[in-house]
Amino acid sequence: MNAPFFKYEYFGTDVSLIIAFVIGIAFGFALERGGFGRATILAAQFYFTNMRVLKVMFTAIVTAMLGLFFLSVIGFLDLSLIYLTPTNVMPNLVGGLVAGVGFVIGGYCPGTSIVAVATGKIDALVYVIGMLFGIFVFGEMFPSIENFFNSTAMGSVTLPQFFNIPYGVVVFLVVVMAIGAFAAAEWGERKMANKSLEKKI
Repeated sequence: MNAPFFKYEYFGTDVSLIIAFVIGIAFGFALERGGFGRATILAAQFYFTNMRVLKVMFTAIVTAMLGLFFLSVIGFLDLSLIYLTPTNVMPNLVGGLVAGVGFVIGGYCPGTSIVAVATGKIDALVYVIGMLFGIFVFGEMFPSIENFFNSTAMGSVTLPQFFNIPYGVVVFLVVVMAIGAFAAAEWGERKMANKSLEKKI
């Protein structure tokens, strides 16, 4: 048996949707139990007072990356069959900026806002309504921005392909970057905790 299972047709589209639904529910439950259904915790990372989001997300990225890498090394997973979203540099940069600003203002990202709505958070409901309105506006505006949306296309490209370096080197560098990010996050939390203590004194 080899992966990805769907590409090798071990199951069809209907079963894949059921699996995706179950994984989505499990992911949402994990987010909620991790405190990611509260805007105060999510927004705290921008003030360096609680870097839980960065730590959890970086851990998830590194875990998935190492899993995919070693499964490909032993020949279980064919990385060339993994779907990659095509890259359009400028539209991706603008979209990332808009999403980041929305995250800072609203205190949620799209996924965590749905988690918060499921637990009855009113602010998250307002956020989701705003997000749906934004999607509607984007759809209405799409004909006028279609050229920009499809501009600066690079196709489906990975970092090893882009920099022309071995996959393993990129994996190592990302792990080093994650360790550095963890250390910086711990330092930032201690720094902000000391400032809060100084204010109380």
